[in-house]
Amino acid sequence: MTVKTNDDLIAAAAAVLHPHHVDGRTFGDVAAALITEAGNLYVGVCVDTPCGTGYCAETAAIAAMVTAREYEITKIVAVSQGHEGVVAVPPCGRCREFIRQIDPANLDTEVVLSPHQASPLRDLLPANEWPI
Repeated sequence: MTVKTNDDLIAAAAAVLHPHHVDGRTFGDVAAALITEAGNLYVGVCVDTPCGTGYCAETAAIAAMVTAREYEITKIVAVSQGHEGVVAVPPCGRCREFIRQIDPANLDTEVVLSPHQASPLRDLLPANEWPI
């Protein structure tokens, strides 16, 4: 799939959005897609567990990217099924920090918040420098 627009990236994430319910838990109800600096697309879904061992969709997509020995993210989106269809959702704080820690250049990652809105990660993660 060629990704040129925010809508394309949202569609790539939505393509793997397949909620699965097991014993009161839901897996795959949030999906993520990202594009790397090299132009490759990686996707992932969340795995929610009641004991805290699960992970977010962004984490899954980033794990696939790192497995392929890539680290710089150009653009990322997470999506979920809303009342009116698939909607982009902002990354949680843990995912924002995770994206930053994968590579310093990821502070410039474009985080898609809707088909017509995006923000660099640095704006969503203020005061991100550690005095070390």
